Amino acid sequence: MNSLLRGATVAVALMFCAAARAGIPDLDAAATVTWVPLHPASAPGPRMAFGMAYDPVSQRIVLFGGFDGTRYLDDTWIFDGTDWSRVTTASAPPPRSGLAMAYDKTSRRLVMFGGFDGAGYLGDTWTWDGANGTWTEMSPTRSPPAETGPVMFTDPANGRAVVFGGYDGMFYQLETWRWNGSDWVKLHPAHTPSARSATIAAHDRRFDNVVVFGGLAQVNPYNTWSWDGVDWTLESPATQPPNRYSSAAAYEPHLGAVVLFGGGAGGTDLDDSWKWTGTDWVQMQPINSPAARESYGLVYDPMIDRVILFGGLRRNTLLNDTWKLGFQR
Repeated sequence: MNSLLRGATVAVALMFCAAARAGIPDLDAAATVTWVPLHPASAPGPRMAFGMAYDPVSQRIVLFGGFDGTRYLDDTWIFDGTDWSRVTTASAPPPRSGLAMAYDKTSRRLVMFGGFDGAGYLGDTWTWDGANGTWTEMSPTRSPPAETGPVMFTDPANGRAVVFGGYDGMFYQLETWRWNGSDWVKLHPAHTPSARSATIAAHDRRFDNVVVFGGLAQVNPYNTWSWDGVDWTLESPATQPPNRYSSAAAYEPHLGAVVLFGGGAGGTDLDDSWKWTGTDWVQMQPINSPAARESYGLVYDPMIDRVILFGGLRRNTLLNDTWKLGFQR
């Protein structure tokens, strides 16, 4: 009987894991959200506005660049679920902050675009090969404008990296561009969000679209949009988080929702946690929470099955702490 019970328990656990991978929530009503501080033996130095994305090839979170209060950075770090380690590469993108980075499924590379280096806005494209740990500068014939603060995400329709928005030093952008492996292709959807920078973008696996919210703009960007691979749709949630910029979001499979934390709001940094259910925003009440911040990184790591948060800026203090989103029952 005991062996049968153990077998049944394992089967149920595997079913929950499979449900989470499929984007179906599996938490019971008694589960409470909490942010848990991690204590890696090493970590990148304090910084803000860096690039951070999960690389399925190396099965690691990859972090690049940012600003440490004095210098624009060009270092590469990986997180293995327990510890951070710096990667030495033969070549690397020039130093920058405000870059965008996402995984391109077809080429099996992380794609990085844009940013700011203290002197000007950048429009170069680089790819990261997780199989051998190398950066390669690409030479597309067409590109989005040189800009800082665009967002990049993996297109739910075809797995390609997509760039949206940004700021070119004069104007906020509203163009949508898709990477084809060697070149950028400007898309022409029937609808589009208003121009903005420093917005969030996260793939909602449960509904297989990408959600965008808030940001910096000349026209009020206090709205929620979704991208299905063909067109943008203006959503009509009953509730929205307070507007913010330089925040981040990631899909949390056990909640079956995109999770949003913190960000900047007119000189104030936020520490609230929200989830997007596919139709509405719901504020969560975690037991514990990171300090308020903006310009940090937030990525789901499937190897440890948790959303990971790193670094950012709190008021005038740069951070390099690492957190995971967990649950208590």
